[in-house]
Amino acid sequence: MELTDRKKQILKIVVDGYIATAEPMGSKAIAEKMTGKISSATIRNELADLVELGYLEQPHTSAGRIPSPKGYRLYVNELMEQRTLSAEETASINASLSGKMAQVDQVVSQAGQMVSRFVGYPSYAMTEGKREASVRRFELIAVDEDSCIAVVMLSDSRVKSQLLRVTLPVAQDALPEMSHLLNTHFTAIDAAEISARLMNLSDQVSGNWFLLLNQVCDYARELLQEATHQSVFTTGTSQLLKFPEYRDVDKAHELMSFMVDNKENLPIPAGDSPMQILIGPENVNEALKESSVVIASYDIGDNMRGLVGVVGPTRMDYATVAARLSYFAESLSRMFGAPHQLPAKEEPNQ
Repeated sequence: MELTDRKKQILKIVVDGYIATAEPMGSKAIAEKMTGKISSATIRNELADLVELGYLEQPHTSAGRIPSPKGYRLYVNELMEQRTLSAEETASINASLSGKMAQVDQVVSQAGQMVSRFVGYPSYAMTEGKREASVRRFELIAVDEDSCIAVVMLSDSRVKSQLLRVTLPVAQDALPEMSHLLNTHFTAIDAAEISARLMNLSDQVSGNWFLLLNQVCDYARELLQEATHQSVFTTGTSQLLKFPEYRDVDKAHELMSFMVDNKENLPIPAGDSPMQILIGPENVNEALKESSVVIASYDIGDNMRGLVGVVGPTRMDYATVAARLSYFAESLSRMFGAPHQLPAKEEPNQ
């Protein structure tokens, strides 16, 4: 059934009011916000129709109405006003992204923290897509006759190091030659190929050298496996406690525990849409059935995209969250595509 303009106007007033106050909207309060003079009786009839059609719910017999997931969906798709960020909001986001974050992992982990701070809800961040990793350069630094430091630069410019205890002594002046061997045979390949090349060299390298070579290659394989594993970062879960929907400790604990202990199951947007909003039952996981999730994606390059998501009650301020998340994701895409280039500042509405 196609909703009339008046029904849509009433639904929008109910959703806007409930988002702002967390209180059901009655016919009198709605009448005060309607354009034109409409009687409370007419509004009550329209409210009854909206309840019957599944767009509104009535928590108690004498109470006003609140939106249903179906009502929120229509609101998000058709009725929600598009928000334009203020100059202060864009300046705050730009300032946060102006710091040096050259490594992908650093950007992804900090993205969730920044989003949570900007929107006032818990958030999560992850990467999606095939992430290939290899070693760009090795270097061995002498410490004493029983140990050395293995320095490994990965293909994404991260530099890792580990102190290695050697079983058999290796002359310190031989370490540059060992570094050259590693850089000649073990760079620009994946973890499986490192293992294969190590076996091929087993009969060409003397015992004490091979033991050290094996230790360095083991360390490199660990780093590459970590680099290709998808990491999910969550932050701000305690912010749920400020919303009346989560005054029930058990309900809050269930959602907070899910975001911490089962964060790998947080939603990933379907398709190539830059933003997706999942409302209540639209979330597959049972722990999110009474919550909403807003997810935005940004381009990292190399067939990868980063994802930032916001989790909150279905009474979420969708317009504000969508505007801030969209600008933030666009800023990150520009930063990866052209370093330090941020979107143009939007002028506030006149």
